[in-house]
Formats: sequence, structure tokens, C-alpha cells
Amino acid sequence: MASTLSFLLPLLLASLASASHYFGGTVTFAYKGRNPDGSHRVIIRNRDTFDGCQFTHTWFCDQGNCGQNNSPRNGVIDESTNSPQSTDLWCETETVITKSLWSDNPFQERAASCCWIPKRHGNSNWRLLTRVDLGTRSDTGKPNRSPDIAILPFLRVPQNCPRTYKLMSFDPDDDQVRCRYGTAGSSECSSCHQPSGFHLDQDSCTLHYHNASADHRVFGFELVVEDFPQDHITLAYSDGSRYYKAPLPKWRRKRQAPITTWPSTTTAPSTTTPGWHAAPLSKLPLQFSLLVDPPAPSCQEGLYLPKFVQPTPENGARIYAEINKEMEIRVKAHATWATIHGIIISGPQNISKHMTTHGEFVIRWTPHPDDLGDYHPICFAVEATTGSAATAGYTTHNHNHHHHANPTSQSGIYQSEMRCVLVNVKTKEVNAHVVCGESNMTVHIDRSSLHGLKEDHLQLSDPTNTACSLQTHSNSTHIIAVIPLNACGTQIEEDDDNLLFRNEITTVENSGSLITRKHLLEVQFCCQYPKRGNVTLGFTAHRKNVTVWEKGFGTFTYEFEFYPDNQYQHRIDPDSYPLEFYLKSRIYMQIEATSSVNNTELFIDSCSAAPYDNPNYQPRYPIIENGCIVDPTVEIYPCPQNKQFRFSMEAFKFIGLHDRVYITCSVLMCEAGNPNTRASQGCINSTLTSGHHHNNRRRREAGIQTANHFVSQGPLRLRRSAESTGATVTNLNLNLVFIAGCLLAAVGMLCGAVIYKTKMSKIKYQPFPEIES
Repeated sequence: MASTLSFLLPLLLASLASASHYFGGTVTFAYKGRNPDGSHRVIIRNRDTFDGCQFTHTWFCDQGNCGQNNSPRNGVIDESTNSPQSTDLWCETETVITKSLWSDNPFQERAASCCWIPKRHGNSNWRLLTRVDLGTRSDTGKPNRSPDIAILPFLRVPQNCPRTYKLMSFDPDDDQVRCRYGTAGSSECSSCHQPSGFHLDQDSCTLHYHNASADHRVFGFELVVEDFPQDHITLAYSDGSRYYKAPLPKWRRKRQAPITTWPSTTTAPSTTTPGWHAAPLSKLPLQFSLLVDPPAPSCQEGLYLPKFVQPTPENGARIYAEINKEMEIRVKAHATWATIHGIIISGPQNISKHMTTHGEFVIRWTPHPDDLGDYHPICFAVEATTGSAATAGYTTHNHNHHHHANPTSQSGIYQSEMRCVLVNVKTKEVNAHVVCGESNMTVHIDRSSLHGLKEDHLQLSDPTNTACSLQTHSNSTHIIAVIPLNACGTQIEEDDDNLLFRNEITTVENSGSLITRKHLLEVQFCCQYPKRGNVTLGFTAHRKNVTVWEKGFGTFTYEFEFYPDNQYQHRIDPDSYPLEFYLKSRIYMQIEATSSVNNTELFIDSCSAAPYDNPNYQPRYPIIENGCIVDPTVEIYPCPQNKQFRFSMEAFKFIGLHDRVYITCSVLMCEAGNPNTRASQGCINSTLTSGHHHNNRRRREAGIQTANHFVSQGPLRLRRSAESTGATVTNLNLNLVFIAGCLLAAVGMLCGAVIYKTKMSKIKYQPFPEIES
């Protein structure tokens, strides 16, 4: 019975996975020392790409003792809609598994199922095989380490444009890394097809594309990455066994698969013995999909194919990162006759990508303590679109690649070259701490970590302002800089989620110098102020100001208060909440924003009402729409500050059995006086609504304007006629709700307590009558 179940289980899993479509996958491992119980701790990173983010590889122990899997962590790395699939989606995820092993002897794991996305050759099944060897090396005295490999899971190239892909393959033990096609006899692949039109240089792990016909089906590459020592070494294991490893012989046949031999106490034969081949230390799968598109009008980079420009790092660049400190990679590309559409990335879990208002892409990642000492490759490519390709994963067109046509007549998706960088996670070298305030950034640098450098050898980006002197606030133990957000060379930029203020401290030859050729130190720092989110806070009594923090790097503070009249002299005493109002009496409210961004103004784009505390609920009763007053009872009052909004309105009721109503306002922060912001546009006629939102998005990317913040008031609970005698009273249960970014960690418990009800019957709204019968 047990044997029958073991036979059926892979088939069952295969049938479940067959509903998805497979793009590829990779595996790496990292030895992390001993657990308190004496077992070995190993981290396995499995990356896989399907047409949905819910699928992952299922691994089985194939040989040796594969240990116990503990607490796997799953996360999405990246996803894109530029797929040849009907779903137009591919999604790469990573599963990080911590293994406990009682043996450091080699073991193998395998994964197998169905189905690849439609590919040109071979069957649709897929197989992956991973071999892990943790033997202690005679050359380093440490356990063997995994090569670090990475690739974008979905590559595309125009039919007529030869291209070279340098596959990321780095070995921390300085071993020779080899990439080859898998072999079916070793269960390393399924179809094991070697596509024509491509050449794989195994020693350099370089894939050259020469020519192939365009097709909506992909080439499915099933490669294996192996590492071999540079010289003869011995691997020793805790059970007393040893194994001898030899380098690859110079005369080896390039396409011959090495023989895997398991540890033995016997002496290994000489590498000159006929029939014996050097065995790899590790064996890792590297599988991905490549689509050959129809010809491009030109293969010259920068026309249709995006061309990387500064500050994009070079392929293979080394980048250093510190644990628990966010690092970033800045990428920029241009294409004269195509529109830069987006960036696709592959890297470790929790990596993110953003596009700034300067047309740059920023890749960010914060290393975990478990990443210390590891190397993490990060790969990226930029995609540009022309014509209708912005919404299509694959288009057919006939281009003469010698003719530089008008891009408006073209239709295609063009991918840049792939670049990969290697991030080395190290301990903190310069001990610095940043505190972000309402109007400045304060940086504390421990003098002991500067190796003798003094403040007169350091300066901010622009030290001409006396407020930017590093000597003003420094003391005997720390160099302290207090940097205004609008001075000292501080740069401001924006992406979809944040406003960022950047500066740096560098070494100079002479005080006040603009350049240096002795670049001994560079401390870059940033304050990040969130703009939006979807976390809800609810309460029934008066609430203090809401201060929004993200990762300790900055704040936005919003205040929502009620006043007794239109003089707005004194707010209503918080101790008197919840408030009660007579019907037809006015409720006076003020929304005020306090932010660290100077020269900004608050704008109310819309306010609407719904019976549920959900800003996306439909239908909604409009109060203010596109900056225009819709409800006739609304009155807006002048404010002494441009970060305030004062208004009042009469209460209203809705027809039906619903006894509550929530009011949600969409709030924007804009650069004051900028004619391209939403605030400068003011009221926009509702007949232009459909075009407005698209154009406003374009303007926001070009100017200083935040995304929407949702500030909600409610519920407004109405007393029914049976509940009152005489004058009817409306009980305003002031359940103030603020929706803003970056409260996820701080209010995670509250967030889980908010439940949005499902839609009920359609709602109609009407103003309160003077007398409710």
C-alpha cells in the first residue's frame, strides 16, 4: 500500500501542476553552520516561474539523506504581463527552505511534473535535479559552497538581432563553473533539446543567439550548472569518509556529461586513468524560456531595443550590501522610437522595483541576517513597446530592419540586453544612523568606524551653505550632520509609493572642493516618505493625529477635526465624542496635512459616501468629484494655509435598510504653484473624467504630486423615527478612518480585524428631509 501511494503521489502532484504552465527554475544552497542540537543547517533557495504566483516546485529526495525541511518561506520576486501565454502573465517566486541535516554527505533532490508553456521541441514535461555536497574542502578548510546562478525566467529577442547572454555563474570558492545542457539519462531534464540557432559556451556560461524563425512558442532551455575545483582537493565528511576531486582536464570533450561519484574511503584513481572523468562538486538546474519575436526595424541599441545608460551598473558588477540595511540598484535605459514600458527582475526574496519621476528604475533589497556572507545575483532587463504591443504579449509584423520607420506604425515588444550584478552581503563597515524629521535628515556616524578620517576631510554634496557644515553638531564620538531637506545638495525624487530625499557624505582633498580623486569614503543616505497604502484604522472616540512611518525613514501626519462653526477657532473637545447633531444642522470639518515637503498644497480630489467602510465599494454617492462640488449642500471655506481644507455639509440618508454611511475623501499633496499638478487644474468637468485620470497619471510622473491618500469619516448612524420623540437627532459615531501607506508592520493586528462586507442590493441616496416621518 505504501509503495502504491509513493508511486501515485508524484502523478497526483503532476496532474495538479499541469493546470499551470512552466517557464523555468533555478536552485542554490548555502551552508549556515551547526544548530544547537549538532545538526547541519543549510538554506535551499528554489526559484520557479509559472503563469501564476500560486504554484511552486515540489521536491523529493532522490539520493542520500536529504534531512528535514523547516519553515519554508515563500515570496514573489517579480511578475509581468508580457508573456506569450493567453493569460499574458508570468510570475517568478522563491521558496527558501531551511534544512536540518545529521550528515554532511552529498544528497540529491528532484522535482518533476507537467507542463512547459508551449515550446517548439520535445514534450511538455519538466524535470529538475539538484546535488548538494557539504564536504569540508582541503583548500579552504570550510564546507563546499554553491555556485551562485541566476537568469531572467523569460527572455525575448527579435529574430534578426543576434544577442549574447552572459549567464550569471559565480563561485565563492573560486571553482571553475561550467554550464551545459542536461542529459535525460541523469534525470536532469525532460526533452533535453539543444536548440539550433544558439551556441552555448560551456566554460564561460555564455549563450549566443544567432538566428531562428519567429514563433509564438518558446525555446525551453534545460541547463545544468556545475562547479569543479581549480586544483586537486579532498572533501572530508563527519563520518570519516573522504573523496578526491580533480579539476576538469583541458582535453575534455565539451559536451560530455561528467560522471557523479559518491564519497568513498578508497583512494580515487588518477585523472589520467582512461575512462575516469572529473566529477562536479555540485549540480544545479538552470531552466528558462526564450521567445524569438518577429524582426525588429533596427537592431541598433537605443532605437527600438532599449539601451542602458548611466547610472546602470555594468554586467557582472560587484555590489556590497549590509544586513538590515536597504540597498538599491539604479537602472536607466532609452529607446528613441519605442516607449520604455517597464523593467523585469530576478533576485532574492523581498526585492522590489520602482520607477522614479526622473525616468529611472530603482531595484531595492534589504538583506536578512541569514544572508550574511552570501552572494546574491540580481538580473534585470528593460522592455520597450510600440503600437498596440503595450497590451499584447506577442504580435506579428513584417519589418525591414534596414529601414528606420516611424514608430507609430510599428507594433512590438523589445527587450534590452540582460544584465546581472552580484551582491555581497557583509557586516557594517561604517556605523551610521539616519533619523528623518519633518524638515531635515540627521545623520550620526561613529568616528571609530571612519579609520581616522575627520570632519574637515568630509563634506555633503553641496557644502556652500553654512548650515551644511559637519563641524557644527559633531562631538568627540560622532560626526553629526543635520541636513535640511531643501539644502546641502539634497536631491528629491518620487516613485509610485514614496517621496525620497537623498544626499551623501564623501571625502575631499580640500575643504569646499567640488571634486576629489582620493575617494576614500562615500556614505549615501536617504529619507523615504510614504505616499499611499491600504491599511485601515478604526475607532469610536476621538483619535489623535495619525503619523505614518515606513521603516523608520520618515513621516506624513494627517489631522481630521470637527469644529462647532465656520470660524474654525477651536476644535470640538475630544472628550465630548461621539458627537450628536440635529437634522439639517451643519457639520464643520477640517482636514490638515503636515509633511516634510516644503512648498506643497493639499487638494481634495473627491469625496463620496457608501454604506460600507470600503473606498472601492460601488455604487457610491458622489459629494465632490474631480475637484467639483456635486452635493448641493456642500460649502467650502477659505483657509489660512494651503495644507488645510475646510468644508461643511448637511447630513443625508440613503434609501433602504442600511443604517450606516461612510464618507471617503481622496486627498493629494501637490507642489504649490506647479501648473501641471492636479491642484492647479481644480474642478474638471465630469464629461472629461475618462481622459483625465490617464493624463493625470502622466503628469504625476513628470511633477511633484503624490498618489491618492484615502481619509474616511464614519459611520454616520441615523436614529430612526421610532427611536426618538420630538426633534430627530443624528448620532454621529465618529469612526475616523485613515488609509495610508507603511503602517503594515505597526498596525498589522488592526488590519486583520477590518472586514469588508460583500455587496448588497443597489443603494439609492437622498438628502435628509426637514422632517422625518
